[in-house]
Amino acid sequence: MFSLLFGVLMVAFSIFACLPFGLDWGLEVVDFLKGALPVFAVLLGILSIFIGFADIKDKAEAKREEAESKAAEETTKK
Repeated sequence: MFSLLFGVLMVAFSIFACLPFGLDWGLEVVDFLKGALPVFAVLLGILSIFIGFADIKDKAEAKREEAESKAAEETTKK
């Protein structure tokens, strides 16, 4: 319950801080987002590469295990 209330308060503060009649931090927030976007894009790209390698590795392992299970089935049938 506390975390939900805290989250709502943080979102409300963020909105209030960006409004012209609030703290008027709108331009600073936009400047921050402009600067942080390239860094975020690099981090997201690196994460995507790692996920892609893990996916390729998992698919190769699944294919190998499937081949092994088919081979085991064939040997038990004979």
